[in-house]
Amino acid sequence: MKRLSFILSLLVVLSMLLAACAPAATEEAPAATEEAPAATEEAAATEEAAATEEAAADLEGTLNVWAFTNEIRTMAIAFEGLHPNVDVVYTMIPMTNGEYQTKVKAAAGTADSPDVVALEAAFVKEWVEADLLADLNELLPLTEELKTFPSVVEVGSYEGVTKAYSYQATPGAFFYRRSIATECLGTDDPAEVQAMVADLDKFVETAAKIKECGTGDYFTVGTPGEMFNPFLANREQPWIVDDELVIDPMVEEYVKFAKLMRDNGYESQATQWSEGWFAGMNDTLKDANGTPKKVFSYFLPTWGLPYVLIPNSKSDSTDTGGDWAMINGPMAYQWGGTWVGVLEGSPNSELAKEFVKFVALDEENLTNWATGVYTNDYLKAIDPETPDDQAQAPGDFVSSQVVVEKITSSFDGSDLAKWLGGQNSYAAFAQAAPNVNGALLTGSDDAIQRALNDPLASYLNGDITEAEMWTQWLDAVRNEFPDLLIPEPPVTE
Repeated sequence: MKRLSFILSLLVVLSMLLAACAPAATEEAPAATEEAPAATEEAAATEEAAATEEAAADLEGTLNVWAFTNEIRTMAIAFEGLHPNVDVVYTMIPMTNGEYQTKVKAAAGTADSPDVVALEAAFVKEWVEADLLADLNELLPLTEELKTFPSVVEVGSYEGVTKAYSYQATPGAFFYRRSIATECLGTDDPAEVQAMVADLDKFVETAAKIKECGTGDYFTVGTPGEMFNPFLANREQPWIVDDELVIDPMVEEYVKFAKLMRDNGYESQATQWSEGWFAGMNDTLKDANGTPKKVFSYFLPTWGLPYVLIPNSKSDSTDTGGDWAMINGPMAYQWGGTWVGVLEGSPNSELAKEFVKFVALDEENLTNWATGVYTNDYLKAIDPETPDDQAQAPGDFVSSQVVVEKITSSFDGSDLAKWLGGQNSYAAFAQAAPNVNGALLTGSDDAIQRALNDPLASYLNGDITEAEMWTQWLDAVRNEFPDLLIPEPPVTE
């Protein structure tokens, strides 16, 4: 940097000497004057780049990052590669029974407190609305430069303060088996299949055809649980408005729809995230008698393709890769995502902000993340102790429209596209992402929705009535939120 300043000073002196010795100005002089701003801008850009490199080299210290997934560990290693004087201590804690949230809250404000925390969609709004996270508004200009999808910023903000940013946008899709579509619907063409499931009525008609097509072993979906998010995303109001619980008509519609799917045998009754649910993705799902079950489709978001569907499409004896297609399905929706924030009071807040900026608001990092640059070899070159299974496969849909627009065409003909029978998943998600609504999320969503799980399961199994289901759920919500106004249960038939 000192050498650059010396050279610039020398150039200034030389230019003054030349000007003193130069002949009178000619008619061509204005042209030279017009070029001066460009030269000045180029010199400024060079100096700014040098300053940026120097600032990057100056970053140092130890950063404690806690997460519930090993995803961000990949970025932590990449961050260390750019900043060799930074040591990121990465701690992964499972989310089972709320263990992650409990441990982070217990550590906050103590000597064991992490600096940066990962926040899942199920509870990110709760943390953003509380006093746990630091103000990150100073990073907002970067969201404009990167054209971060508005819903991503909205979820991480509360009352004009943005406290968390995400590297992902998570619009949902409807993934279906091409072979079953051809056999039961007469075509596997995405446009034609989309027309057959364009709304809920058509979806049910198609589910009946698929059921009739098999011999009692074809199911449209694995579980109604994966369909909860599409219904929630199409509500008019969030769960809580003016301190009162809102039972939006779409919630009642979901309960009716789930019961219809169960009673008519249109879903396999596998529990979401269970071994049976995953088995339906690779044709190894069987009933209690050992009879095979075929599952036609799955409702999954962007991350569901590389992290859920593709890894589980293979078993020791089967492989359904290449037999899948994706469409919008009956309803637009979003599902999940991971945000990162800085805990309030972190002694390393400035370094922590740099890490958040790198993870969620750095164009090069987002591009590398989405296109598969962060291979295991890449990471081990930075940190030889990187686990053998630590890597990032291509395909995760990132939060920056700028990056999305630049890399979408790179997925044409990719292995990911071949897995989808030639479809470019990135192009499809790019069309869906701008329509995602982040305004429906509130900090109480996770607890309210989890309270519905057991009563709904009992109702679908025929163990309790619908009226009893609503009562049990509302009682559970009342116990969780004693100050919340609870409405009367919906009227049942």
